[in-house]
Amino acid sequence: QGRTGKTGARTRSGEAMCASKPTAIAVQRFNVPAQRVYDAILSTEMIGRFMFGPLLREETILHIRNDPRVGGAFSYKVRRGEHEIDHVGRFLQLTPPKRIVFIWGIAGESDQYGSTVAIDITPTPEGCIVTLTHQMPPQWADFLDRSRAAWEKMLGVLATLL
Repeated sequence: QGRTGKTGARTRSGEAMCASKPTAIAVQRFNVPAQRVYDAILSTEMIGRFMFGPLLREETILHIRNDPRVGGAFSYKVRRGEHEIDHVGRFLQLTPPKRIVFIWGIAGESDQYGSTVAIDITPTPEGCIVTLTHQMPPQWADFLDRSRAAWEKMLGVLATLL
């Protein structure tokens, strides 16, 4: 069954069209408190384990730089085969332990198009649920399935690590 944002129309599982922007949605349950998940998502050590590196794909981490404050920038650079990919962005909202919002892109490719990722952390009796919503510009619509699958995998790895 598909999940949608408040303004979204249902499409396939884990996808929505929110305010005319293609939107990938990933949801993961965690058996740890919301604050622990929030802190892990912003930790350079944890980013290097659940978002990048050998637990996810064949790649070499070149650097993980993070300035987790509103307006702060990040750069997560990896080498995949012969290609260096620098995932860059800026934090728009940080509300511990409930919400993280940031601009997300690839330096020189998609960084100017305004892809936005919102991570909402909702406490549950067992721990918490993370809902990650990635809104991307219409020209990146073909990347929607791949984006959702990648975020689902990353959140799954994070849940295993915590």
